[in-house]
Amino acid sequence: MMQVEDQKTVAQEFYREALQLLIDNGLPFLVGGGLALREYVGIDRDMKDLDIFCKAGEYPHILRLFAEHGYTTEITDVRWLAKVFKGDNFIDIIFNTVNNICQVDDVWYQHAVDGEAYGIPVRLIAPEELLWCKIYVQNRERYDGADVNHIILKQGKTLDWHRIWRRLEQHWHLLLAQCLIFQFVYPTERELIPRWLFDQLIALAKDQYALPAPVEKVCLGPIIDQTQYKNDITQWDYKVITIKTI
Repeated sequence: MMQVEDQKTVAQEFYREALQLLIDNGLPFLVGGGLALREYVGIDRDMKDLDIFCKAGEYPHILRLFAEHGYTTEITDVRWLAKVFKGDNFIDIIFNTVNNICQVDDVWYQHAVDGEAYGIPVRLIAPEELLWCKIYVQNRERYDGADVNHIILKQGKTLDWHRIWRRLEQHWHLLLAQCLIFQFVYPTERELIPRWLFDQLIALAKDQYALPAPVEKVCLGPIIDQTQYKNDITQWDYKVITIKTI
C-alpha cells in the first residue's frame, strides 16, 4: 500500500512541476480529462495521467520546452496526440481527437474555466467542449456516455446548449441518442435537456424519412469506434469517411 502511495506522490509531483514549467514559460494550455470532469461533476477518479490540451500549432513548442528540461517526449499520433514522460509517468498533450473532429481552437480558450490542478491555478476546458469530445468516445473498450450524462446532470442548467448544438449539428444523431439515454437514466431530470433542442432533434429524425437515401454506401461507425467497424469497410463494401490529417 505504501508503495502505491509513493508512486502516486511521485506522479503528482511530476504533474505539478510540469504545470508550473508551462506557466513560468508563458505557454498557453488547458487542463482536461479527469481533473475537468471532477470539477464539473464531483467524481474523483484515480487518474493515471494528466491531460493537457492545446492548439495544433502550440504542441511543438510544449514538446521542445520539456525536452530542453530533460524530459522524454514523443509525437504519439500526428493526428491528435503527443506525450511527455518522466520515468513511468506521462502527460498527454492533446490537440485534436483521433477522428479529427474536436480540434482545439481559440473558442476553447475563450470559454475556459478557472480551476486548480495539484495545487496549481490552471484553466480547464469548458464543460461544453468536454461533452463534445466525450460524446464521440463509444468504443468497445471505453464508452464515455456515463460521463456525458453526468455533465448534463450537474451542469445542464448552465450549459451553453447553443454552442453544443453548433459543435454537434453535423452529427445530430449522436446528440439525440445521448439526450434519449440521459432521459432514460434520469427520468425526473428530463427538463435539463432544453425543449427547443429536443424538438429540433426530433424534427430532424422525422424529416430524414422525407429525404432521398444517400447515394454513397457509407459507414460512419469509425467516427465513434476506430476498431469495431473494420469488417464494414474491408468486407462489406462500406466507404469510410475521409479524415483529413493536419
